[in-house]
Amino acid sequence: MLYGWQGRILWIDVSTGKTWEEKPDELFYRRYWGGGCIGGYFLLQELPPKIDPFHPDNLLIFASGPATGTLLPGFAKHSVMAKSPLTGGIGESQAEGFWGAELKRAGFDALIIKGKAEHPVYLWIKDGKAQLKDARELWGLSTGEAYKRIREKSHPEAKVALIGPAGENLVRYACIVNDLIYPNFRMGMGAVMGSKNLKAVALRGEREVKVKDQKTIDRISKDYEQHFLDDLVPYLQFEYGTAGAVKMVQDNGQLVTRNFLTGIVDRWEDMPGTPGYKRFFKKNQGCFHCSTNCKHLIKPATRGEVNLEGIYGGPEFETAVALGSNCGIKDTFTMLRACELCNKYGLDPTSLGGTIAFAMECLEKGLIKKEDIGGLDLKFGNADVLLKMMELIAYRREVGEILAEGSLRVAQKWGKDCLSFAMQSKGKELAMHDPRAKAALGLGYAVSPVGPDFAVIEHDSDFDGSAPQKFIDDAGPIGICERLPAENLSEKKVRMLYNLELYWSCLEVICGCIFALGPVRYMKIRHLVEAMGATTGLETSLWELMKVGEKRINMFRAFNLREGFSYKDDELPERMYQPIQSGPRKGQKMDRDEFERARTLYYQMMGWGKRGVPGKAKLWELDLGWIENYLPPGK
Repeated sequence: MLYGWQGRILWIDVSTGKTWEEKPDELFYRRYWGGGCIGGYFLLQELPPKIDPFHPDNLLIFASGPATGTLLPGFAKHSVMAKSPLTGGIGESQAEGFWGAELKRAGFDALIIKGKAEHPVYLWIKDGKAQLKDARELWGLSTGEAYKRIREKSHPEAKVALIGPAGENLVRYACIVNDLIYPNFRMGMGAVMGSKNLKAVALRGEREVKVKDQKTIDRISKDYEQHFLDDLVPYLQFEYGTAGAVKMVQDNGQLVTRNFLTGIVDRWEDMPGTPGYKRFFKKNQGCFHCSTNCKHLIKPATRGEVNLEGIYGGPEFETAVALGSNCGIKDTFTMLRACELCNKYGLDPTSLGGTIAFAMECLEKGLIKKEDIGGLDLKFGNADVLLKMMELIAYRREVGEILAEGSLRVAQKWGKDCLSFAMQSKGKELAMHDPRAKAALGLGYAVSPVGPDFAVIEHDSDFDGSAPQKFIDDAGPIGICERLPAENLSEKKVRMLYNLELYWSCLEVICGCIFALGPVRYMKIRHLVEAMGATTGLETSLWELMKVGEKRINMFRAFNLREGFSYKDDELPERMYQPIQSGPRKGQKMDRDEFERARTLYYQMMGWGKRGVPGKAKLWELDLGWIENYLPPGK
């Protein structure tokens, strides 16, 4: 008997309206567990190679983890996967909230959507039964308006994943927004959804997610609820949300500012992480059965002609930096409105902010003229133009038509002189953490199959000389036992990346939240292993879970190799090898030779050979021998 998993995967062909179920056996779940491994399996097995991401045959996969929908805190995430329209490689984006738990309660571990509907539709799933509904009257609406109407039509407590105008207009970094405040941000999953004429997936379910050992889960949950605020990082999240780290990063001189030029910003009043920032808060908001409550709702407010609607939630760290300091914005009210517009239109704030900051610097450097961007004064710090540009991009109007393509494609159109100002890798804009201050994270940006993401690993600074001893102690089970300087890429640092990446990839598979789980947050690694056993009834171990994480990375790598990627794509933008221009870290940069040596060593640790291709022995060791068929010839 399966515990944790529901044992059912729902397929929907929106071209025909046909739905059918797949019921994998217990061995399938033991091999792939959930999240990225389930998604990676079906993308490799079912998706034709080299198709356009907007082709109807692209699969849009929603997948949960074994503990999603149970009473364990920190397991409310779900994964959305497809071939990414931003990178052309494998795309995965995770979100917190309540939608993933509702998917399990509705009776399914995963949804797989293919085809393209003749006209806009939305998918309604209630207690194991699915229907496609007409969404023509919803098409063109903001997420807030569409969310309200869908709940009126279906169920007042339905959980709704939906796209806004950006997804409908195929902005390559459009996102999916869950219940207005929990987005699947990155890699353009909203654009894939829009390409299928699918406005939303609404859920309602009351099916129990059965677990093997409820007493153990209750004990771990109670301990977490009573003690999670004892740790510094969860306390900071509870008080300020993840955006509260902005002030801490600023003080450390590594705040991404003006397209990664500097490490600090001057005179940002009410910066996230300061007491003044809290005046915008309405209340804390958590995820399904998690007491961390690290999401914050914002009070409605008006300043001039700019309104804060108060229904789209507050910013995460990435949003605050990408649409704040990275664009030269030092006005918290503007940053909060930009955050709202991202969720209202369905835009990934990181790629959006990276693309706009890129255009700002190109204009500043004289590589483009105002006429090239519709006469707009797109300079760093221009709040009015930033907000205007978001609308133009979401609707692909005027200059928004080109900026909707992402910084790499824009640079290719504007000319090669612009390319060095596009802060991207594999076509995906860098996450808002500077690799020059966190070298292992930077290497992780480069080698990750999904491109630069802040959750590739726990960051270098959490294990350097200034880190709390607790972090070092709690990371011992995954082989992190000593402090290492954050800024270098020694052999020991590459080993640290390797170990951390397997563990963090495991969390992506089981849909565990890094904002609740150790070693840096409260729930210890031994509790995680115990919780997985109590949920599934399996005699499992940390070794097995990390191997599941390694399996995900190799599946993703194989997908990208099949699509034409190579080791040459595992690179960082040129600016990372140039010094930070001001602040406490002025002059700090990455060393290219050190980076290339570290990349080669990483490949060898992964069993990938000098050119980053998984070897036969590694694939069979991971029970992935079938992936050999998807690797390019002459590997």
